[in-house]
Amino acid sequence: MKRRNFFKTGAKGILAAGLLPVTGSIMGTNLETGEEQVIHFEDPKEGKRIDIKRRKTLNVDVAVIGAGMAGISAAVSAARNGAKVLLVQDRPVLGGNASSEMRVTVNGVQSLKNKHKIERETGIVEETMLENWHYNSQASYHVWDHVLYNYVVREKNIKLLMNTQAVDVVMNGDAIKSAICWQSTTETEFTVNAHAFCDCSGDGLMAATAGAEFRMGREGKAEFNESFAPDKPDGWVMGDCIMMMTKDMGKPTPFYPPSYAIPFDGDKAKTTGHRKIKQVKEGFWWVEIGSNVDIIGERDEIRHKLMAYFYGVWDYVKNSGKHPEADNMALDWIGSIPGRRESRRFMGDFILTQNDMLGNRHFDDAIAFGGWSLDEHNPGGIEDLSQPASFFHSRFNDIYQIPFRCLYSKNVSNLLFAGRNVSVSHMALSSTRIIGTCSMMGQAAGTAAAMCAQKGINPRELYKKHITELQQQLLRDDSYFPHHPANDPNDKARKASLLFASSTSSGDVKNLLDGVSRDEVDKIHHWQSEGVNAQLQLEWEKNQKLTSVEMKFDTNLHKKITMHKNPKRHIEQPMIIPPELIKNLTVEARVRGNWVEVGKVETNLARLVKVRFNEIKTTAIRVNLKETYGKPYVKMFEIRCY
Repeated sequence: MKRRNFFKTGAKGILAAGLLPVTGSIMGTNLETGEEQVIHFEDPKEGKRIDIKRRKTLNVDVAVIGAGMAGISAAVSAARNGAKVLLVQDRPVLGGNASSEMRVTVNGVQSLKNKHKIERETGIVEETMLENWHYNSQASYHVWDHVLYNYVVREKNIKLLMNTQAVDVVMNGDAIKSAICWQSTTETEFTVNAHAFCDCSGDGLMAATAGAEFRMGREGKAEFNESFAPDKPDGWVMGDCIMMMTKDMGKPTPFYPPSYAIPFDGDKAKTTGHRKIKQVKEGFWWVEIGSNVDIIGERDEIRHKLMAYFYGVWDYVKNSGKHPEADNMALDWIGSIPGRRESRRFMGDFILTQNDMLGNRHFDDAIAFGGWSLDEHNPGGIEDLSQPASFFHSRFNDIYQIPFRCLYSKNVSNLLFAGRNVSVSHMALSSTRIIGTCSMMGQAAGTAAAMCAQKGINPRELYKKHITELQQQLLRDDSYFPHHPANDPNDKARKASLLFASSTSSGDVKNLLDGVSRDEVDKIHHWQSEGVNAQLQLEWEKNQKLTSVEMKFDTNLHKKITMHKNPKRHIEQPMIIPPELIKNLTVEARVRGNWVEVGKVETNLARLVKVRFNEIKTTAIRVNLKETYGKPYVKMFEIRCY
């Protein structure tokens, strides 16, 4: 075994400054590992340095590096599937690009060229957004940070390390044995041992340190026969950007640009680069700078230039006289950390390409879907006003599948990834990079990692021997991928001799067992009652041992529920729990001929409702659907019994 030295210098030997010159030591015991730790305080007057070493060892089943939306989804899904999980985040808040530090909208599939247009992602990413409207109807990004924090820390199987980055690894052959993490706030080095590692950090420092094969830049047309690829490969990646929010002061408010602002030619940008200033409340996503060399190594330079370009744009808006709608507007928040679209893409056993997506290729190992347009940003960003900010090459007729083989490393045996760093071509990344899609991949990677730990195998073995089991678990947990209906042999609802409802106004109650948990284009998969206080009942000819009833309800998956920086967008997208969603219900079981209530749900906040209870023997289950958040009927897509 060896430790990979990715850097010439690391987090060792930190010299502490400003401590009192005392002599002595503190003995302590690591409560998690039992290791003794010594912190020495030595008198610098004797010519010795002050040597402070805080080291801890953590042993978990799954280590998730990076807590953007993909990493959150990976950690929560792994924890819910029984794994002991460590989630490592290098920032003081969760959410990555979606956090208050960067404020990128949690977009997903939209603008499809079919009657649905929107095909929203379900599972963990939807749960977070629904909870946001319960706790944060004011649409505060700072409160959103804490909604995500609550969502993570309440999972009993997750340990969270904030302000922590994985800076090195210890290898055991082609597998990662340990990740070496440095927590800046506590000056502590953590050695993290795990069966499976998920790099969801975007740039993928840990994965790169482990020697995982990756690419940066654009493939040429010849490699994958992608029509939108450049003729020759190059090093360009889509750029970083910063966002802003403004405040209406109710009176004319002057703006004075900082000394480093770079002037913006708004007329040229509008006529040649299609960068129109359509509103002055939020944005602008096209204040962007890419790189053809090393976007990671250039980040600090890019950050400064982005701020300079942004202030130049705002100076034009405020002081050119061409945007009187901005007279009363003042800057209220400006990002200081660039949001990143692209850097490393780690290679798996399969590389998803433009043609796979546009051709709607079906995969036996599908684990997620996408459908954002092929939205490749101009490599030069705002520094090239001769080109449009994004080429928007093509929209999709329908959603496409993403295979599991894109989510694990081809050469590091126990490494998975999710987010913008997965195994796709540059052109494919222009669609898969969107946050909702990344979150679905995160849920798949986390579920797979938990299964690998449980079975003692690596992701490639999981693909070869247990892919159906992985898919069935994802479908049970409210993920979705087209052309793969659920068919869980452990679901006892499928074995019921009778299923009926108190009323039906749309669909068919039998649809609840057809394995598809949403309405597809021109295909109905729901049952809908005539009103509230509806009942649903399953019957078996023989006693069944049951401990849970699981149901999926309507949240209108063809409508946006994302939070926006611009309040005007919430007019057509109210900041409320979807009125279609079930709010209150009870579950009863027939035991020895009598109906007994075994579970109750009040103020439900999720599409997937799991009612768990102590084991019973029953010949019938009855669900009393009492109230929604506003609609005068109940719409349902699935019921399962275990």
